[in-house]
Amino acid sequence: MKFAGVSLDEPKIMGVINISPESFYKGSVRQNEEELIETAVQMVKEGASFIDIGAKSTAPYLETQIPVEEEIRRAVWAISTIREHVKVPISIDTTNAKVAEEAIKAGADIINDVTGLKGDSRMAEVAREYNVPVIVCAHKEVKNFTDPVHEVIDALEESLQIAYKNGIEKERIAIDPAIGFLRPRYPPWYEWDSKVIANLNLLKVFGLPILVGVSRKSFIGAITGRKDPLERLAGSLSATAIAVWNGANIVRTHDVKETLDAVKMANFIKKFRG
Repeated sequence: MKFAGVSLDEPKIMGVINISPESFYKGSVRQNEEELIETAVQMVKEGASFIDIGAKSTAPYLETQIPVEEEIRRAVWAISTIREHVKVPISIDTTNAKVAEEAIKAGADIINDVTGLKGDSRMAEVAREYNVPVIVCAHKEVKNFTDPVHEVIDALEESLQIAYKNGIEKERIAIDPAIGFLRPRYPPWYEWDSKVIANLNLLKVFGLPILVGVSRKSFIGAITGRKDPLERLAGSLSATAIAVWNGANIVRTHDVKETLDAVKMANFIKKFRG
């Protein structure tokens, strides 16, 4: 299995760099050229097979609206700055088709859309027009609060239909179960996210690469009592290992070096499962 030309025979790492000061984890934010290049190069050196650039926070519990022109400015600046310094695929984390288009022109290789092609009707068209792979995230109004995994599967099924109808080939799609995004009133979101990670293997029904982002997210804080994202590394690594054990192919993280070790251990031990 491959995604964006990268073999997924073993789970791979996607390093996250944010250009958005409003992001929930301030440690991921880079706003000057030297720091940005240094971070991207270091992530690849530490084992990242992809770099993900976010120009606007998508955290569902934050006030993160910024003008689309500003998101484009940030995205284009960041991608054009690091493009010549790293050889790995770069993804643009955006829900806006115009931002995606300008990011691709600047050198982005992948669209990472947390609305699963449902937020901006032109997103699938842009992906097809520029022939770039997409990461589709489970995105929907939750109806059945008792069955998180099947709600995620239904949401992904809807997004995949949009992709296929728009001529995006199966080989160009990865799926993301939206850890931290589907936040029902009940059960608590941290139970919801935990159930999805515990049953991640059920998403293999699609036969597509599974990308998981758990890094320093609020469900980890809720379970461990660590309110500050700075203190959530150990919890992130634990959740990562479980996600890999259950079939994650790509892990999106702020902490490449440490996460790669957790991924390698989980994947190695998994080979001996009876």
